[in-house]
Amino acid sequence: MKNYIITLIVLFTLNMAFAQISVEGKIADANSQPILGATISFTNQNSGTKNGTVSQDDGSFTFELSQAGNYQIDISYVGMMSLRLQQSFEQNQTYDLGTLVLEEGVEQLQSVEVIGRARTDYNSDYSFSATKVAIANKELPQAITSVTKELIADRLAFQLPDAVKTVSNVTATGLYNHYNIRGITQADDGQVLNGMRTRQYYFLQPITSHLERVEVIKGPSSVTFSSADPGGTVNMVTKKPLTEKRSEVSLTTGSFGTLRATADFTGPLNESKTLLYRFNAAIQEADSFRDVVNNNAILFAPSLSYIPNETTSLNVEMIYSDAEGNLDRGQPIFGAFNGEFDLNSTPVTMNVGASSDHYKNKEFIFMTSFSKKFTDNFGFNAQFMKQTWDEDLAEHRVGGSIVDIDGTVIPTLARLRYDERQQYWETDNFSAYFTYDIKSNKVTNKLLVGYDATRWERKIGAGFLRARRYLTVGGGQSNFDPANAANFEQIVVDGVTIPQPAAAFFNLANPFNGARDVSDYNLSELSIPANLNTSGGFYIQNQFKVGKFSALLNLRYESFTDIFDYKGDEEEFKTNAFVPRIGVTYEVSNSISAYATYLEGFQPHTNTVSLSPTAEGFFWAASPARFDPLESSLTEVGAKGEFLNGKIFANLSIFNITQKNLLLGDTYDLDNLTTRGEQRSTGFEMDISGYVAPNFNLTASYGFANAEIVEDAIEEFIGEPIGGAPKHTANFWGRYDFMNTTLKGIGIGFGAQHVAERFTWYNPTYATDRVLLPSYTIFDAAVYYRPNNTGIQLTLKLNNLFDETYWLGGLNPSRLGPGAPRNVLLNATYKF
Repeated sequence: MKNYIITLIVLFTLNMAFAQISVEGKIADANSQPILGATISFTNQNSGTKNGTVSQDDGSFTFELSQAGNYQIDISYVGMMSLRLQQSFEQNQTYDLGTLVLEEGVEQLQSVEVIGRARTDYNSDYSFSATKVAIANKELPQAITSVTKELIADRLAFQLPDAVKTVSNVTATGLYNHYNIRGITQADDGQVLNGMRTRQYYFLQPITSHLERVEVIKGPSSVTFSSADPGGTVNMVTKKPLTEKRSEVSLTTGSFGTLRATADFTGPLNESKTLLYRFNAAIQEADSFRDVVNNNAILFAPSLSYIPNETTSLNVEMIYSDAEGNLDRGQPIFGAFNGEFDLNSTPVTMNVGASSDHYKNKEFIFMTSFSKKFTDNFGFNAQFMKQTWDEDLAEHRVGGSIVDIDGTVIPTLARLRYDERQQYWETDNFSAYFTYDIKSNKVTNKLLVGYDATRWERKIGAGFLRARRYLTVGGGQSNFDPANAANFEQIVVDGVTIPQPAAAFFNLANPFNGARDVSDYNLSELSIPANLNTSGGFYIQNQFKVGKFSALLNLRYESFTDIFDYKGDEEEFKTNAFVPRIGVTYEVSNSISAYATYLEGFQPHTNTVSLSPTAEGFFWAASPARFDPLESSLTEVGAKGEFLNGKIFANLSIFNITQKNLLLGDTYDLDNLTTRGEQRSTGFEMDISGYVAPNFNLTASYGFANAEIVEDAIEEFIGEPIGGAPKHTANFWGRYDFMNTTLKGIGIGFGAQHVAERFTWYNPTYATDRVLLPSYTIFDAAVYYRPNNTGIQLTLKLNNLFDETYWLGGLNPSRLGPGAPRNVLLNATYKF
């Protein structure tokens, strides 16, 4: 009997020890419809233990607690306002929380973006940069596509071109941070950061670890950004502090010697949550499928936000970026048969550079934004940015064909050009504006008046050493003339006598990419004159809404000054322009709005920051600002829709863009240059993104652009396609996470990109040896594994799944940009 009693006591004790507290309930919306896939997380207030589950088809949920105590329960769902409960569970029993109702989410729009975005999906339903104030995308009469940090993370898009390639009518022109948007190739190599313009060369691709989203704002938005490309503007929005603590570290490895690490920490610094911080850091070491090419980078991006009350906010952030790699000029192909180039005549891995070459960029940016509401209707906003940028370059690149002593081209040899170059740039941006809102039952009116100023200076001390062409007997450099062959140094290669190149040559039959001794090169010493350009713009904007009709009206007066050889033998050029925007929107229904817009663009030809193939030859010797500025206009009609409580966003647009005053003429003859060029692009595009289901997130786009040359110095090019402009683009990316099955915790991703054929973009005003690049379709795939209750996600991603050989774009036959062959990335991310 005694043993029986002891056994009962032991069994009772074990039962009590392992007894569970069960909690159940239901999640529904305001219309009493059950919500599938809502996230329910619960945290023990004493031990800090955290766990969670998701709601079922009928909205029901259940979870077990291993210990009694006080718990915090958080319920969230995309497009809905989060709900937080404090609950005490003391007894080993089942607790029924009843039906918990989630209200439709209404994101609080800031007047200046000083706090990070709360959403965690593929949608961003507002933009500050397009109008300088937060206007919901569905009310904005202009096409905007955002690539959110969640989409960037799911696709492991660590560099900017990989991030924006899902956007309709956006394609890379090659291996650089440079794009064709809506059929128009970018004419400016600065980039826009938080709505403010920076200046740096486009050669290296920026990393994305510190970005909240990337916005592609379609059309020539000079009314907002001052000088702006007619096809569109790529605006990078940095991560801002959040009011809740979040931490994340990520490690990545993969093909081509890729090693990356990132960190992202944010949260409040005081109990009142008036002082917030965010710190982002990244380090990358990566080689390439291209010979002797690498891309290494270190980035630090700390930021602070001070929000003492509802009327005042301040954000301060800094970005330090140190990038070192090689300036990859692309794959060279030589020789044409019957006017056609053979893309396969050289391997896509081929690069003529040397292992001793380098390209170093060091960039430091300070940014601050301030907002003050004096009354409910009247406010003031200001932004300031300072950027310093240093360049250190040593490179071998194709300089032309090698000829023998009789002037006959040798197809297996390429004459190399060697450059060593240093430059130091400094940029300042300032923007200040007042807002005044008038609200009544039927009318809403938002008035904005402001002033922008920019200052870009290339500092004294810039210069380069160069070896190109052929070496003369006297030690100089010159183009080879067979009639005066005796005046040139001569060497014998493979039994053939050739004039001595001033640098080196590259042998296609016996390529060499090792370190090259440049001490024997005949280097010419050249200075790069200092340059200063400044601009200032006064603008007025009014958005008013009457019932279902709203309009956005802008007018900007822009003045621009360029001083060539600043603080030397100065040459000054000035220009100015009025830039308008007129847009109207009509709410067809609660979900769909239609819009129409007309806006203009204004781009002065500036020294070293205007990408004109014709003007490239004299950037070091004169200012192109003496010519009439590039002028552009956009006419666009479209429709926008938000569906499933804001979980799906769609944009459809039809557009017509014209651009005129392109520089045409002899590349090296300033007197023969004119601004007679004109281009036009007409097309259609569609972008869709969001949650089809709680566990299925996608983005898809299609674009058509008929971009052609309307006026050109070479008559036969009129009517020809614009270089770098495909007629068709299509993109898809989707992620599906398995739920409520044995595969729970596993997700799959799948993507595809199609780009139609297009010519190299340094044509036809630069040279007649243009190359037609074939269309391509590539596929990507990913597998995600998220172990339950760990905060860890593992991602295995395959890029170019079927190992397609393709070309992203190119400048000319010696500078093609091949796409990467099949490659793999393995990532581990831990959120805590």
